[in-house]
Amino acid sequence: MSLVARHLEANGIPTVIIGSALDVVEHCGVPRFLFTDFPLGNPCGLPWDRAMQKAIVRQALGLLESAGGPRTTVKAPFRWKEDDPGWRARYGRVDPAERARLLALGEERRRQRGTKK
Repeated sequence: MSLVARHLEANGIPTVIIGSALDVVEHCGVPRFLFTDFPLGNPCGLPWDRAMQKAIVRQALGLLESAGGPRTTVKAPFRWKEDDPGWRARYGRVDPAERARLLALGEERRRQRGTKK
């Protein structure tokens, strides 16, 4: 999406990216970026939390008007699940007891698709 945003901007269409991959999006050099410190796939907030989602979208739209220059990054003022501050330590972590099972599932999927790593 970052590269699409850059292409649109180069053609006169203003954009703002809402996302969680701070290093990746900033490296791509998007003009306006609203950073949400949430797990990937949840850039607009907690599922079913309409108030949070609306506030994030409003902040992103406001960034279209208020950005002072190119490569502007603003951090959203929200936290992921206040009652679960340890989500980041667990995010994407594979339990060693599950490793063999997950590897076997991946091999089976590649076999079914006809590709081999």
